[in-house]
Amino acid sequence: MPAFSLVEMLVVIAIMSILMTAGSIGVSSMSGKGVSSGVATAESLFDEARTIAIGKNLRSCVLIAKNLTNNPADNLRRILVATEQTNATTGLPTDTTGVAPPVWQLTSRGAVLPDQTFFSSVYSTTNITSGGTTLPPATLTAGTTNIKSAYAGDYYIYQFNGQGICKTPGASFIIGSGTRQLNAKVDFAPPKVTASTRRDFGGFVVWRNGRTSVFRSPDQMGSNAPNALAAGTTF
Repeated sequence: MPAFSLVEMLVVIAIMSILMTAGSIGVSSMSGKGVSSGVATAESLFDEARTIAIGKNLRSCVLIAKNLTNNPADNLRRILVATEQTNATTGLPTDTTGVAPPVWQLTSRGAVLPDQTFFSSVYSTTNITSGGTTLPPATLTAGTTNIKSAYAGDYYIYQFNGQGICKTPGASFIIGSGTRQLNAKVDFAPPKVTASTRRDFGGFVVWRNGRTSVFRSPDQMGSNAPNALAAGTTF
């Protein structure tokens, strides 16, 4: 059998080193693992909310914690799925007109974004095409329906009707890696980009039919896309 010379082996090792370096550069330019797994988790919860809405013909929603009364460490990280309250006897919505704001009841404990990964209230808007506005608010009060004290507080909301249609079609959901003072209210201590996480952002757009499409690059996140933000920038 032919043997490899020392020069040939060195050439192969050099080529492998170059490929590994190029691969590591490619990976580092993408969003971090926390953001990637957070986006996947959030997408599954949006799909859950849409499926529940269609299956039960009830309004449903995805809630993103803004300021929790008793658990501020989960602010901008806790994601819940809820449906409108129904009559215990008939199983029909409490508000049969579908006009009044629903009384929300949780369907599960939802999920929490990975450590140092936060929902961006700055870049997540009601309409990615026009820039839109800040997402509408919602409040969960402990003791109403099945709301535990750990989940009481103010939230950002993405709402669907009984057919799974998104109330804010074109709304964006964007998260990023950074740091924040966990025990403070978001209004006073929003998350900040660090030097090592200035490109770690990801998310998706929620279409009218409730389906989602993941952003493949920062350019797809809107005109104020969080592309290579300076360290210390709030998001």
